[in-house]
Amino acid sequence: MQKTGTHFQPVENILHAPTASTIAAHRAALESLPLEDGLDEKEARRGSVATVPDAEVRDEYGRLIWSLAEYGFLDPQDAPPTAHPALWRQARLNRIHGLFKVTERIYQVRGFDLANMTIVEGDTGIIVIDPLTVKETASAALDLYYAHRPKRPVIAVIYSHSHTDHFGGVKGVTSVEDVRAGRVAVIAPAGFMEEAVSENVLAGRAMDRRAQFQFGHTLARGACCQIDSGLGKNMPSGTVTLIEPTVLIEQESETHVIDGVEIVFQLTPESEAPAEMHFFFPQFRALNLAENATRTLHNLCPLRGAQVRNARLWSHYLNLALERYAPHADVVLAQHHWPTWGNERLTRFLEQQRDLYKYLHDQTVRLMNQGRTAPEIAEEMMLPDSLRAQWHTHGYYGTVSHNVKAIYQHYLSWYDGNPSHLHALPDEQSAPRYVEYMGGIAAIMERARRDFDNGDYRWVAEVMNRVVFADPQCREARELGAAALEQMGFQAESATWRNAFLLGARELREGVGDGSRHSTRGGDLLQAMTPGQFFDFLAVTVNGEKAQVLDLRIDWVFTERDQRYALRVANGALTWSKTPHRAAVDFVVHMNDAAQVLVLMGETGFLSAIEKAFVSVEGNRTWFDAFVATLERGNGRFNVVEP
Repeated sequence: MQKTGTHFQPVENILHAPTASTIAAHRAALESLPLEDGLDEKEARRGSVATVPDAEVRDEYGRLIWSLAEYGFLDPQDAPPTAHPALWRQARLNRIHGLFKVTERIYQVRGFDLANMTIVEGDTGIIVIDPLTVKETASAALDLYYAHRPKRPVIAVIYSHSHTDHFGGVKGVTSVEDVRAGRVAVIAPAGFMEEAVSENVLAGRAMDRRAQFQFGHTLARGACCQIDSGLGKNMPSGTVTLIEPTVLIEQESETHVIDGVEIVFQLTPESEAPAEMHFFFPQFRALNLAENATRTLHNLCPLRGAQVRNARLWSHYLNLALERYAPHADVVLAQHHWPTWGNERLTRFLEQQRDLYKYLHDQTVRLMNQGRTAPEIAEEMMLPDSLRAQWHTHGYYGTVSHNVKAIYQHYLSWYDGNPSHLHALPDEQSAPRYVEYMGGIAAIMERARRDFDNGDYRWVAEVMNRVVFADPQCREARELGAAALEQMGFQAESATWRNAFLLGARELREGVGDGSRHSTRGGDLLQAMTPGQFFDFLAVTVNGEKAQVLDLRIDWVFTERDQRYALRVANGALTWSKTPHRAAVDFVVHMNDAAQVLVLMGETGFLSAIEKAFVSVEGNRTWFDAFVATLERGNGRFNVVEP
């Protein structure tokens, strides 16, 4: 066995070349990486049936939805000096695509989306687990399967959990009509609909903007730019869809027989997703762990933002799967990456994944109870040698550093207990004073250039952030800050950290850009919102300062559902109830389902919806107009690396 990537490619056509410090960091990383035995690539290719060139997917109008053609630069095995050698290895493995046979009657389509589609062959039809992110990639994945296997009908769709890349393509594999007619069952864990709809809606604008930094989908593809997302290549463009489940798994463990296939479901709430589950197939000796055991250290809180995940429970669920199902399994698979075959190997893999999250949890809490702060723990935390020696425990997606901080937040919140941090000034106010205290911009730049030359990029990035927040027009500070972030990106083992650093560098140099989305939230997701979720969304668009002068009682009627709700606007806050008002209302809003979707998508406001007859108002129109005037949509292009 030998070290992977023992040489570097020459730097060609790279605008911003890696420094000597970055090249030295990569050489040091090579010495600490696990031994390369070629097994991961062998297993990533095992069972290959067929694929299409570059996994290319186009929509019905011929528009490109997904393609791996831009990742041809990953052909060389040896990492360039602009990429961490371990991340380069992961990026190459994640480019392997096509239809693969996992075991008898279980297939996967990999590399056609961020996630995998798993297909289980029943007695008369097929069961689709996780129909990808958008209907276009899901349809292409199913077409690839049908091109090489008997074309039998989809009789069930299973959502492993409530993240969009695991359900958004459902209308690419089945239809609402078939589900309503009972020809197709849609199965999901308890709480799926609430979590699937709510996670990205209330804070959707902020999450979308931050997701650009996590996935890097607005970056160019290349050895000096975006190369991977850790879990897979990237998010596809296309249309996100949703069909409501017809069957919910509500017990901690349930066994169902679907078209002759016995499936043991294991609920794992509050793990990688608030609603998630594992599957064991006794007939095929196969265990599917959804997204709780993949070929990377996962996120306990993604960079885009989310509720912090429970590391202790995550480990606990893996331990239960290890005890109950692993002894009877010959293969373990997941909804990202490639499977692990052989009972001894999969058992060891599960033990290591279980211990990975337990170690981070327990050691963080231990040090937390000694008074260490989150940054202090993150700075010193290292995995034990036995875990660092495994490729699948490395942080291509999550990292030890930000996972430690997430665990700290889970228990102790954002506050580190130091009163000087309790009411600190925001950056816009503190940065000019820091700059003044440090002797002014010229003195700072002189010292920062020296620190940059010494490879102290973390410090330079932090100091330049202060200068940029003090003087956003200082071109020299923007360029030096960008250069520091760029080198940090080149050095990052985590794809998400790399993407964040490189996008930060680009925005310092070029500004925010167009803030384009990568996929489109279909009306299905928004129409699936309950009235309560719609009102909660409406409430967070209220400008409280403007609304504080209002004292309103509103009846809100969903005309197609014949449902009436009581809304109250008082003290700058909007609240709602199913209980009717006791006093007279100021006005009544009648709204159809089309208006709900259009308003949520930002394609129309309430006044335009009235003109289109999607909304009508009876009662005091003046008060209605005053209420609508307080509603504000979020800014999806807000600044991140500058004030």
